[in-house]
Amino acid sequence: QVVLEESGGGLVRSGGSLRLSCVGSGVIFRISKMQWYRQSPGKGRELVASLGSDGVAEYEYDVKGRFTISKDSDKNRLFLQMTNLKPEDTGVYYCKAFGFAAWGQGTQVTVSS
Repeated sequence: QVVLEESGGGLVRSGGSLRLSCVGSGVIFRISKMQWYRQSPGKGRELVASLGSDGVAEYEYDVKGRFTISKDSDKNRLFLQMTNLKPEDTGVYYCKAFGFAAWGQGTQVTVSS
């Protein structure tokens, strides 16, 4: 059973930074493609960033250059460093292991203008 738990969200002003974390069990982050999704108010979940088992990272266009996805495979943790945050980054952020159906409870990020 895959269990994921996100943390690190909060309220920040436009231009600020946050670092999200995700810890998991039941899936080995080292060999998995790991992803961060965002669900903004009134919208469906959208893929924000992904990190392949080969270390290759991909980003949604609007966050490229501002967000960095990384992981600590020894601790089975996934991170999302977010800088220069904008109000449109507001939403609930979820981590996910590609190929697995499980979702965590998410962590709320609110960016004020």
